[in-house]
Amino acid sequence: MGEIEQKPTPGSRLGAPENSGISTLEHGQKPPPTPSGKLMSIKIQMLDDTQEAFEVPQRAPGKVLLDAVCNHLNLVEGDYFGLEFPDHKKITVWLDLLKPIVKQIRRPKHVVVRFVVKFFPPDHTQLQEELTRYLFALQVKQDLAQGRLTCNDTSAALLISHIVQSEIGDFDEASDREHLAKNKYIPQQDALEDKIVEFHHSHVGQTPAESDFQLLEIARKLEMYGIRLHPAKDREGTKINLAVANTGILVFQGFTKINAFNWAKVRKLSFKRKRFLIKLRPDANSSYQDTLEFLMASRDFCKSFWKICVEHHAFFRLFEEPKPKPKPVLFSRGSSFRFSGRTQKQVLDYVKEGGHKKVQFERKHSKIHSIRSLAMQPTEPNSEVPKQAQQRASLTPGEGAESPGGQSSQQAKERKASAEESGPRQSPALQKSPAGHQRAGVAVEAAAAVAEEEEEVAKDRTQQSKPQPPQPSTELSINSQGGAVPASVILSPNLSPDTKQASPLVSPLLNDQPCPRTDEEEEGRRKRFPTDKAYFIAKEVSTTERTYLKDLEVITSWFQSAVSKEDSMPETLKSLIFPNFEPLHKFHTNFLKEIEQRLALWEGRSNAHIRGDYQRIGDVMLKNVQAMKQLAVHLWKHGEALEALETGIRSSRRLENLCRDFELQKVCYLPLNTFLLRPLHRLMHYKQVLERLCKDNPPNEADFRDCRAALAEITEMVAQLHGTMIKMENFQKLHELKKDLIGVDNLVIPGREFIRLGSLSKLSGKGLQQRMFFLFNDVLLYTSRGLTISNQFKVHGQLPLYGMTIERSEDEWGVPHCLTLRGQRQSIVVAASSRAEMEKWVDDIQMAIDLAEKSSGPTPEFLASSPPDNKSPDEATVADQESEDDLSASRTSLERQAPHRGNTMVHVCWHRNTSVSMVDFSVAVENQLSGNLLRKFKNSNGWQKLWVVFTNFCLFFYKSHQDNHPLASLPLLGYSLTIPSESEDIHKDYVFKLHFKSHVYYFRAESEYTFERWMEVIRSATSAASRAHSLSHKESHLY
Repeated sequence: MGEIEQKPTPGSRLGAPENSGISTLEHGQKPPPTPSGKLMSIKIQMLDDTQEAFEVPQRAPGKVLLDAVCNHLNLVEGDYFGLEFPDHKKITVWLDLLKPIVKQIRRPKHVVVRFVVKFFPPDHTQLQEELTRYLFALQVKQDLAQGRLTCNDTSAALLISHIVQSEIGDFDEASDREHLAKNKYIPQQDALEDKIVEFHHSHVGQTPAESDFQLLEIARKLEMYGIRLHPAKDREGTKINLAVANTGILVFQGFTKINAFNWAKVRKLSFKRKRFLIKLRPDANSSYQDTLEFLMASRDFCKSFWKICVEHHAFFRLFEEPKPKPKPVLFSRGSSFRFSGRTQKQVLDYVKEGGHKKVQFERKHSKIHSIRSLAMQPTEPNSEVPKQAQQRASLTPGEGAESPGGQSSQQAKERKASAEESGPRQSPALQKSPAGHQRAGVAVEAAAAVAEEEEEVAKDRTQQSKPQPPQPSTELSINSQGGAVPASVILSPNLSPDTKQASPLVSPLLNDQPCPRTDEEEEGRRKRFPTDKAYFIAKEVSTTERTYLKDLEVITSWFQSAVSKEDSMPETLKSLIFPNFEPLHKFHTNFLKEIEQRLALWEGRSNAHIRGDYQRIGDVMLKNVQAMKQLAVHLWKHGEALEALETGIRSSRRLENLCRDFELQKVCYLPLNTFLLRPLHRLMHYKQVLERLCKDNPPNEADFRDCRAALAEITEMVAQLHGTMIKMENFQKLHELKKDLIGVDNLVIPGREFIRLGSLSKLSGKGLQQRMFFLFNDVLLYTSRGLTISNQFKVHGQLPLYGMTIERSEDEWGVPHCLTLRGQRQSIVVAASSRAEMEKWVDDIQMAIDLAEKSSGPTPEFLASSPPDNKSPDEATVADQESEDDLSASRTSLERQAPHRGNTMVHVCWHRNTSVSMVDFSVAVENQLSGNLLRKFKNSNGWQKLWVVFTNFCLFFYKSHQDNHPLASLPLLGYSLTIPSESEDIHKDYVFKLHFKSHVYYFRAESEYTFERWMEVIRSATSAASRAHSLSHKESHLY
């Protein structure tokens, strides 16, 4: 659109650099040719109340003008917006994108066209870009001021408080009152001033992006959000208002909604002169007539509303833009109007598939710069590796060891802001996630984020209003679409709001510019060390022992320090946890020293290796395994400690908050209760190592005898603890799932066993919709995501397995990989993403049905509208003590919800559209590995050395093994593991390749043994366990 001229100044207000706009067209689609000829100037009023002038050809269609505005703002998700203007009859209409502008705007010099939000999605987390959410927030601000968005005083005050936080920053009473005196956000604002100031005080530390997110979270739950009323009358002549939304057509009396007609119920929409007609689908249970008729003021009003309805239906319900009707040869009947542009599903897919980079944009009145993702134009060969990544080392604050105390989050934020100003091209990974309370490790989606990210970044667990050491903030956005209709997108693994949260935002580590190593250095280093397999097995013991010690320190040091600062954990619980971990930490510290001393001798760092006395590891293993048996009494206590901790959390809100806040720290890179089971898992690792050593050593060597004796000792310990381990893993998994679900009262009950979780598409009247399914040995739950800022999944229904049947129904419904589940009271049709996924679900559901049939009878109901609150009454929080009627009545929408991890396996399965079974989790426990790897990007030349930990289906990246927390993480579900081909020009040994869609990483091991080990453990995460493996692991140890 080179012929569109824009004035040179305006881009700085909302936009970014000039000429970096993104087209709203699909990939590979060319814009329509812009007509040449005379230009006309059109004034556009932006959402921040500024006006810009655009020069466009008179004969150009409306789409040219809308694209010009979106390019000017660098707006990727421009399809949610539209241009409206008063026509010659003073009726406000939308600019038709297909008609020439000159035929719509008769007197352009006297008309101001308004750029506004046209389509309001049901969930603001579907908006991937921070700029998009900012513009939506401006629209909400306008609607409040104009009286369109009506609400009670408490909601209005809370909305305004978030606007004020976004515009002037943290609370200062004098500044607040001065700002409110100069700016009127709502009629009768003076009466709400005290309440606004009071709410604003609670937003300290909240960034403008977070304020926008919270503002939209509140606004979307209001009845009038996104509603434009169109006056009409019903058949009886009663005055009403019609409106259209993403769900269908709404009927209002005044500002009160009295009826709604969902799109699934509407068969046809039409108009005849002034009459607007809705033809409904026949329904035996409905009292409505087949056709509803409403009378509007004129034909023009009626046609205008009909067009809006057609556009909303197409945008939210269709998969792709409807094709134009063929032109009639002789005469036409009815309107030829059709929706033009991408549907919401196409928008989500477009943003998901495109690469993203971050660009700054400025907010009007705001003191803090914001960063947002922008689809990348891959013009340079190295475009996958951002140039700004080279600056990350100097710009990242607070790297290195954390300490329990430190600067405040506000200080960290200021440091971050100053880094942004000094380095405007710095990596997006350093920006704070808009949902500052989300779990690190992910920065998910909130997360949303949207360019199907695959890198979960290290946790940005910034806690609001709590002191934190300065830490780098990172985001991850995972945005994946399952099924045939758009589902909530999110984020942030951290599914943070800007991800879309997912985002996938870019992990700071996975996009660092690598430090090149010379081949001579690498080859020389290899030649200095032994090459026998036993040496590398011993080295694996050393590297994994380092990670195990760090995991123990999470409990003995970090968690104990957090507990000691707050008197929230009973002494009995303290005495059950910490005294049983400290002896283990002390023992394994000495064990690691012995192994490292032996390796030093083995590697020739002393003269002892000449005699060959120290080129063995069996004696060290035997000595320590025998000593470890003395610690068995502590190992037996870990299952009891896990149960006691979960019981304490259920009964004490203070302890619950303490554990939740601790999980938001970077050092707690896995769920807290996982660390309590680490000592039991470590025994399995010792057993595997000793089995490999026995297999590798000739039977006549002394090391073989030591290894075989150590293996016998450790096998005995594993056998004694195996039943406890299986029981506790199931118990831990049920409690972890409980945190991801809302709407469930008693998920963890004796006898319930988790079997599989994963994403399936459920067939309904709205088409195929992505749902998350959870299979237990007595019930199948299905849930949806995206309705809460806390990233949890809301339970929609349950199907008891007792009496259920399952049948393949692809032919019946015409949907690939389709199943019909018939329960005693309900039947549902679901579709898997692939044939392999379908087979896994069929096998596990059938097995679960067989188990349920053998049980005593049907499972009890356990879904509830709200979880029970059995916290002790003396531990009520300040929020619990509030009694104001209107505040408590809208608590779910107004209060800041508890932080929640967005990088759990549930969210990864949702975004990658796959599933994981309990057998897979058990295999993952056995397949853990640590060590140094060299990493290279697809288009980079050098290799970078990283310390990598593989656990829980995920690679965690560290700069070195001394680091206390990971810098980034990469969930591997859905990735493919291969060997580079000749065409990829990787002329190195021991290299493997991980790729998912456009994400490609190369990793290089130091030896053939370590290469094979990494391939083995990563393959366990990228491919599901076989049925034979499943059967060998399946044991029914119920909690």
